[in-house]
Amino acid sequence: MTINLFEEEALTRADAVLHTDAGPDVRHSAVARRHPADRDVPEIGDELAACRALAGLAHDLLDAAIADVAVNDPRGGTPVITEASPA
Repeated sequence: MTINLFEEEALTRADAVLHTDAGPDVRHSAVARRHPADRDVPEIGDELAACRALAGLAHDLLDAAIADVAVNDPRGGTPVITEASPA
């Protein structure tokens, strides 16, 4: 996995990329903007943009998994995905 951060003025963009051998890379980008009245603390923009990109990537992966299950389900039903319990 790679997360690239790009800062320009009051805007931070994060690009999260999951590299796999199973198929094409999965990518998601997100931004964070600093309000003009806020102090300039670049770490906050980095954290917010990265968090948003990772959350979007997680949703994209879940959507891909649901689609893959549906295509490979011999019963042809709509998959029900539940969260795993912590170990």
